[in-house]
Amino acid sequence: MSIKTQIDMTRGPIFSKLLEFSVPLIFSSILQLLFNAADIIVVGRFAGDTSLAAVGSTSSLINLLVNLFMGLSVGTNVIAANYFGQGNREELQNTVHTSMLLSLISGVILTFTGVIFAKPILYLMQSPQDVLNLSAVYLRIYFGGITASMIYNFGSALLRAQGDTKRPLIILLIAGIINVILNLIFVIFLHLDVAGVAYATVISQIFSAVMVVLILCREDNDFRLDFKKITIVPHILAKIIKIGIPAGFQGIMFSFSNVIIQSAINSFGQVVISGNSAAINLEGFVYTSMNGFSQGALTFTSQNLGAGKKDRIKKIVGISHFSIIVIGLALGWAGILFNDQLLSFYTKTPEVIEVGKIRIWVIFSMYFMCGIMDAMANIIRGCGHSLLPAIVTIFGASVLRIMWLATVFMIPQFHTPFVVFLSYPISWTITWLIHLVCFIVIFKKIK
Repeated sequence: MSIKTQIDMTRGPIFSKLLEFSVPLIFSSILQLLFNAADIIVVGRFAGDTSLAAVGSTSSLINLLVNLFMGLSVGTNVIAANYFGQGNREELQNTVHTSMLLSLISGVILTFTGVIFAKPILYLMQSPQDVLNLSAVYLRIYFGGITASMIYNFGSALLRAQGDTKRPLIILLIAGIINVILNLIFVIFLHLDVAGVAYATVISQIFSAVMVVLILCREDNDFRLDFKKITIVPHILAKIIKIGIPAGFQGIMFSFSNVIIQSAINSFGQVVISGNSAAINLEGFVYTSMNGFSQGALTFTSQNLGAGKKDRIKKIVGISHFSIIVIGLALGWAGILFNDQLLSFYTKTPEVIEVGKIRIWVIFSMYFMCGIMDAMANIIRGCGHSLLPAIVTIFGASVLRIMWLATVFMIPQFHTPFVVFLSYPISWTITWLIHLVCFIVIFKKIK
């Protein structure tokens, strides 16, 4: 049975095509989350709460180091989708080959950065001594294999540009199974602790990278990858950087604020770190469900702008927002209702579960605001304006949170995990409102 690999987003009903694009992407993102969830659940249940805290507390640091280059993959998606919408075959081929070489370069840079600076940054994050060494082991192994992750993410960004989210889903389904099996073998039977889950993650990412490269090499269209043509085309690289660097820097600042927040959480000790880590992992499943529609809005906007179908962009805003609000409210409140059962997958320690429940109540009740904030930023980015949403997000989702921690959190009676968590919904709401005003101004200029 053949798999439909392209979606023409410039004609026909938007909602059904957005669903066709976004649903496989949501499941793909959930499977990626299961890599980390499997790591956390296995170490929490079979290696203890210290190992749980060691793995869980690394996510904000990993995102901090990776997000700049992930921004470049966003640039790849936008540029490729735009040329695909235009029907510009030559420039699309140039984008494919520039992007894949860029993914390799990005991975090598990240490997050196992560391996060398992991432990010093953990010191700056005030990681407790009993957690720090285990976290450093996990990070060094993880970044040792990060090139495979970069190749997969750039390759899947190219596939998404033509509307193909199904084959990346199949790749990640198989990779997820590999990851879970290796987790159990390395931790339970070989007693490798956090090193075992790191090795399992790297091996599964290598599989994903190999598969996405094979798919691109066998394409029968302008997305075909030919190793003989791999090079950096300067003007394509410039366009990817123009979109990608602001997106990546936005991600860095977003993650930097999360590192600051993680440092505040670390000051409360291992129990709070563990509860926070478990809740964050659960949040990921809700976030990726919303983010699938946000990524869809990015690609749909870029394709339609390339095809000159500007009137469809306004409809994309309404449909993507409606979809995100519905799924955010449904999954968020389901998480609140079943928080005890969900957190018990990660730990059986009552004190850890109680901390996790506090974060879930604060975050999940308003999580849809985070979803529409991201969608609005992506739509502006799809219109070719990447710097503006980056500046707005840096201010709203980063600077405001840091200011919150430096002022409100410092008041003795407000020096609690609850007040730290409260910084999220407040910053999401303010940032979305500013994005909305920016889009209205930009759309008038486009029209």
